[in-house]
Amino acid sequence: MKYHHKAFVRWDDLGAMGHVNNAKYLTFAQEARFEWSFMQHHAKGEIPGLMEMVVARAEVDFLKGITLGGIFVDVSLWVEKIGTSSFSMVYEIHNGDELYARVKTVQVGVDKSVSKSRPLNDDERKFLEKYLI
Repeated sequence: MKYHHKAFVRWDDLGAMGHVNNAKYLTFAQEARFEWSFMQHHAKGEIPGLMEMVVARAEVDFLKGITLGGIFVDVSLWVEKIGTSSFSMVYEIHNGDELYARVKTVQVGVDKSVSKSRPLNDDERKFLEKYLI
């Protein structure tokens, strides 16, 4: 299953070249990931999962520039792979059939008490598996 998020493109997201600055695409992905992993559970009064994670890798394929501010773009995300202590995600930033960028990230579970990676627990795996494509 995919998760869908609406990201607002602010006018100041556009740079001197007349399109959204490259770093903003990672911000759109981050906002979608936060909503996906936290807000949907918090709104139901549940304890949100996947909060003790860090992004270990991020890559962006820029396919078409976003040249307007003051609009919403869609961010669709899903889980691509689940490992022992990490999982990878894919995000597509688009407007209808127009695909602007594809982002991939790898998140690693972290034990904050020792600042080291940790295995994903059963609840986290169960949540991630719902979005595994």
